[in-house]
Amino acid sequence: MGEDRGMRVVAPESVHLTMAFLGHRALDEIEPLSALVASFDGRPAPEPLETAGALWLSPRRPHVLTVAVADRTGVLRTLHEELWSGLEELGHVREQRMFRPHLTVARVRHGWTAPSSRLPELPDRPLRPGGLVLLRSWLGGGPARYEALSHAGFAAES
Repeated sequence: MGEDRGMRVVAPESVHLTMAFLGHRALDEIEPLSALVASFDGRPAPEPLETAGALWLSPRRPHVLTVAVADRTGVLRTLHEELWSGLEELGHVREQRMFRPHLTVARVRHGWTAPSSRLPELPDRPLRPGGLVLLRSWLGGGPARYEALSHAGFAAES
């Protein structure tokens, strides 16, 4: 993939696991969303988590290369459910598609097709999530850029 001009690699500082995608939101929604994120501050980190191999999202028309995240104990799914319960209380409609935790690592450039070669086997690696972050995406003019609007840190291991 490193030599494939049709792929745009995500900058390491922009890699994140999306717990809920909310799309375009009005500015007056930022404060309640920030308060919801803050309510998770100090909770235990959802561990153990680890990578679980490369996969294409939308395998029939691949356009996003990801690394799957294994949630063998279900703690990430529980966190996802708790977050969505809070979002629903704020009036957001829950996504109907199944939660599939992943880290986006590259995107197929507009007008290109995904490489046809088989995805490489990747060793599983432990992941240590640091917290929840409410991110604003800035799109256009190149790769997406992210701005942290609020953050809730997970408790350190004891």
